[in-house]
Amino acid sequence: MSAAVRCCFSIVECIFHETMIKMNADSAFAVKLELPEDPVLANHLRRLQTKMPLNNECPSTSSSGEDQGSDAESTSGRCDSMTSNSDLDCSRKSSTNEGSSKHCTPSSSPPRVITLDEVMESAQDLSNLSFAHEIIVNHNLRLEPGNLPEGSLWKMVRDNVHKAFWDILESELNDDPPEYQQAIRLLEEIREILLSFLNPGHNRMRTQIMEVLDMDLIRQQVENDAVDIHGLASYIITTMEKLCAPIREEEIKKLRGNTDNIVHMFREIFRVLDLMKVDYLNFSIEMLRPVLQRQSVEYERATFQKILDKTPSALDHTTAWIKSSLEGLLSTMNSPNEPSGQAKEQQLVPSPFRVLNAAFLCILSWDHSKNPLPETLMTDEASLRELQWQLQRCQAVNEVLLIVSSTVGGPIQGLSSLSDRLKRMTSVLLDGMHRPDYQLDESLKSVAAQICCEINKSLTERSFAPLTPALQATLTGQICSITQPDNPIRMLVEDRVHKYFMGLICDPNRKEKLEQVPAGLTAIKPELAVIGAKFVSLVKYNRAVYGPFYADIIRRLMFSQGGSPPAQPHQEATQDSGSRVE
Repeated sequence: MSAAVRCCFSIVECIFHETMIKMNADSAFAVKLELPEDPVLANHLRRLQTKMPLNNECPSTSSSGEDQGSDAESTSGRCDSMTSNSDLDCSRKSSTNEGSSKHCTPSSSPPRVITLDEVMESAQDLSNLSFAHEIIVNHNLRLEPGNLPEGSLWKMVRDNVHKAFWDILESELNDDPPEYQQAIRLLEEIREILLSFLNPGHNRMRTQIMEVLDMDLIRQQVENDAVDIHGLASYIITTMEKLCAPIREEEIKKLRGNTDNIVHMFREIFRVLDLMKVDYLNFSIEMLRPVLQRQSVEYERATFQKILDKTPSALDHTTAWIKSSLEGLLSTMNSPNEPSGQAKEQQLVPSPFRVLNAAFLCILSWDHSKNPLPETLMTDEASLRELQWQLQRCQAVNEVLLIVSSTVGGPIQGLSSLSDRLKRMTSVLLDGMHRPDYQLDESLKSVAAQICCEINKSLTERSFAPLTPALQATLTGQICSITQPDNPIRMLVEDRVHKYFMGLICDPNRKEKLEQVPAGLTAIKPELAVIGAKFVSLVKYNRAVYGPFYADIIRRLMFSQGGSPPAQPHQEATQDSGSRVE
């Protein structure tokens, strides 16, 4: 990584640290070893802490831990590769030659003690990685000033501490003679904040700020009772007006109208400075985003490698995720009912591409309550959850519409306006179905009632007989039955949705595939195209970053299936042509 790029990423990390300071600046008490605020990072740190031995206790060895150690070693030499295709190709082509290498032997990695410092460093690296990744993928990312919830204990403590501080300042300034020590500390802090807003080329303004807010000179003026606190405050406001964003000009005008009470004016100055900090961070993010995007793959891969070097178990869940995909494919391909042209004694092995494609497809139906997400997907967990929720609702809407079409039949065929109305209504009523406290059965009953009402209204307007009570009861029962896992309509929709997404993953560069939805999914075609485009974008970027890690894991898992990789003709080479990702 070049020096310029390292410098840019150092700036990003500084932005992240300053943002965390801003988010925690209003807290009355600070805990130095606290978990990251992001629940994803906090969960990962807890997993790291649970694997850390106490005192001099040696960690218990296991095959999984040893595998992860060897995985950490084997990935360290692959961080310079930039494309996931070459990584997977190399793993498949070299698997036979490297099968006996000690480098890939799980037992060659000794158990390693993880210290608390390493855990905290890994957590910090993970925080930096998550923040940089969010800058890269989220073009709408904007930092906002943190506000504590109304009525919370922390807010009451903060407000009381702040009130006490400003009351003491007011009391000191009203003494005879006035006491300025607390005010001088405030001026010194304001000076540092103003200097932090300056670019390297603002030498003239930097010199001016240092001359006007010269703390030694101000202390001498205090000793001689010659300090002009109002004049200093006026200069600070003028400087803030030069440095602030246009959106803060109204706030600056309000400051000029609060010059009577010096304590209130200082309090408002700090409030506006906090807003300017956030503006500066957002501006810096916008300026750095193009640089980050050009070097993002290299940076994220190198940062994750640092985490892996410190905590070799950082790929445990990723390995389990890929292993589950491989075992599922092996079970399907080598089942007695699966036709194949190979001899029975020769086991078919899926290609690395197919293993990884199937693994990514599983993410769309991932149960987050039972299994943690793979470590390599943690930075995208919020986006993946959102896509999963959207897809679940789309599938439910499509299932309802298919049931309506098959149950009611001819009288409503070809009525696009009615179909669109039923789709919008169902989608609204099923909003939030991913929440744990959501009553899906009750919502489906409401959906069925509203659908019957809308259909009867449409039939009456066109001089058709309304639905009979028996038909309405049948329609309601079928709609409510989609919650059952073995419901045929549900199974049909899920199977075709999986085929649609598998086609996108296998060939994500063909945009026309977004519009080629399977039969029966026409009603949710626009939504599927949007979800599919976002999901494919995440998958492509994830492969580019973590391709070397996936390649090593897949190669090692294939070794464990039979001690040595199968001959090339027994792999599914034909699958690769549709699975390559540039």
